[in-house]
Amino acid sequence: MDSDFYTAYLLHRRPFSDSQVMLDMLVEGVGQLRMLARVSGRQATKHKAQLQPFQTLLVNYTGKHDLKYIQRFELHGTQSPLVGDQLYCGFYLNELTNRIVPINEPIDHVYQLYKTHLQQLNQHPNLQAVLRSYEFQLLELLGYGVDFSFDAAGEPIAQEQTYSYFAEYGFVAQEQIGSGFSGAQLNAIAAHDFSAPDVLYMAKQLSRHLMKPLLGKKPLKSRELFKPQS
Repeated sequence: MDSDFYTAYLLHRRPFSDSQVMLDMLVEGVGQLRMLARVSGRQATKHKAQLQPFQTLLVNYTGKHDLKYIQRFELHGTQSPLVGDQLYCGFYLNELTNRIVPINEPIDHVYQLYKTHLQQLNQHPNLQAVLRSYEFQLLELLGYGVDFSFDAAGEPIAQEQTYSYFAEYGFVAQEQIGSGFSGAQLNAIAAHDFSAPDVLYMAKQLSRHLMKPLLGKKPLKSRELFKPQS
């Protein structure tokens, strides 16, 4: 089916042939699509320079099956460059999105979620908070979110209570105070308030646990680039 121009971000790029590259693109109103683009001739250098991550692109593509074919593309607008820690976090956003967002499945809101958090990497003083916010909201969009309002017994999460998390049940209140998530921490995570160091730490542990089944045994390479943030 032919399409008009769509705004998109490049998540992953790899060579396919001497004149083509395989692209995983996050497309507004669509989701993640796999595409082939031709980069040859007099415009090859220009095209390769445009096909970079963190830049908004306008793409026109065709294709009835899983693999799409880019007919035309061009840069759209400007994006403040990511540098240092911001850049490493950007690589993490891209790799995580590429790995856990299904290809060719309509998940239209993931584009805006990604765009918002990509912009926040240039604006928010706490990069870890941006990453945690993205992880939990992305899991929610994909149907893997958790209920932060009630525990496994159907009782509201209590500020002073301590909870353990079990994948099949949710949060289970502990009879005796021990290691686990405090109700206050869970309420803060639910509100995407990661300003407190203990909340940020526990949010990271929980998001890693929730994403592990989706990522499988293959580790994220971007975590090796910048372990403290991702």
